[in-house]
Amino acid sequence: MAVTVMQAEGLYPDDAVERAVLGPDVCIIQVNSARFADLPDSLLAEVEGLFVFRHWLTADDIARFPKLRCVVRMGVGYDRLDRPTLASRGVTVCNLPDYGTTEVADHAIALALTLRRGLLLQHEAQRADPPAPWAPIDSPLVQRPSNRTFGILGLGRIGTAVALRAKAFGWRVLFHDPYLPNGTELALGIQRAREIEDLFTQADTLSIHTPLTRVTRGLVNERLLRLMPAGAVLVNTARGPILDLDALERCLRDGTIAGAGLDVLPEEPPGPTIPSLLAAYRARESWLAGRLIITPHSAYHSPDSVADIRQKSSETMRDVLLERRMTNVILPHHD
Repeated sequence: MAVTVMQAEGLYPDDAVERAVLGPDVCIIQVNSARFADLPDSLLAEVEGLFVFRHWLTADDIARFPKLRCVVRMGVGYDRLDRPTLASRGVTVCNLPDYGTTEVADHAIALALTLRRGLLLQHEAQRADPPAPWAPIDSPLVQRPSNRTFGILGLGRIGTAVALRAKAFGWRVLFHDPYLPNGTELALGIQRAREIEDLFTQADTLSIHTPLTRVTRGLVNERLLRLMPAGAVLVNTARGPILDLDALERCLRDGTIAGAGLDVLPEEPPGPTIPSLLAAYRARESWLAGRLIITPHSAYHSPDSVADIRQKSSETMRDVLLERRMTNVILPHHD
């Protein structure tokens, strides 16, 4: 009987890419569902390989895939997957660690530079009614990189790409990542903060690049934010729940943090009851003018990265499910 794989989120108009990679003997199911719970048991009964992009894969969902052997998360993060349940079932779980790296790194640096050069501040002032005077605006946002420190929390692939970009702009680059071996900083020509407090104390601009785990959920809290130097800027292109959004709002309101760039929020898309910081941003409250940029979890996105997601997902599924390779495996190889 042919191996069956499923993509259930209506991402593509056909299975041309998947077919070219997986071959003619694989049964490819492509449907469009809002969630796995909406699909009938009969459709899930033979699925051995599952592609997951935006859907959450819960324990109840997993129980309805009796033959499931491989899940490919079509992205870097895998917090949408119930990994303990998948591990207990012996399901191999993979991600795509090598897609969107340049896009996310570029996005993080773009957010930082837009704030640090006062671009958003001047833009909003010049389109006001009446417009501001034709002159620069003095603001703690505006800093020269070569006199300041760029901090990176989490030096994985994307964090490393950000470090190289920040270094090219002249920043002194400092990172904290307790999981990296000694010497990483020497290879990159950057510096290491042994303790997370040292990172926040020194970083004028800080970019978050950790995965969302039990350890990192709520990691960037008010205590750490208030350690940052006066006029600090914070950027988050990782996962929303890593950052305490209410604490960020308080620090923005009292000036501890001069500006922030957020590509991710704790709840995505935002629900009917939105965080007060998002409400103030949407209402264009004057105290936030030029100080906050929010993008809709789009840092990864470009035509090239979208094509990469599809191609690399198919290749990973082929390697693991059909050829028994360990390509991009996070479970059970390691967690």
